[in-house]
Amino acid sequence: MAQVTFSDANGHQSVLDVPSGTSIMEAAVDNGIDGIDGQCGGRLICATCHVFVEAVEGPAPPGLDADEDDMLDYTAVQRRPNSRLSCRLVMGDGPGALVVGLPDTQT
Repeated sequence: MAQVTFSDANGHQSVLDVPSGTSIMEAAVDNGIDGIDGQCGGRLICATCHVFVEAVEGPAPPGLDADEDDMLDYTAVQRRPNSRLSCRLVMGDGPGALVVGLPDTQT
């Protein structure tokens, strides 16, 4: 299980333990984290689960693929070099920690 810290645009932080095989988007939506909408349910067609990966401790998350890279061009907040879609950040086996920043809007 990995620990994920969500940091919103106002600096408020929420910390979740996320089981292996669970996407950060699923964990956020299931636990009522404000700032991740996930309107498409993780099907990579909406970009409403945009996050900024700020820190990684332990195994690195899966890399950015071409489909995610294309979808990041449609985020509500301008994309950054550390932008990712949280539906594509699936937690792997073993401990670790990830800090993600949330944009001030997803729509």
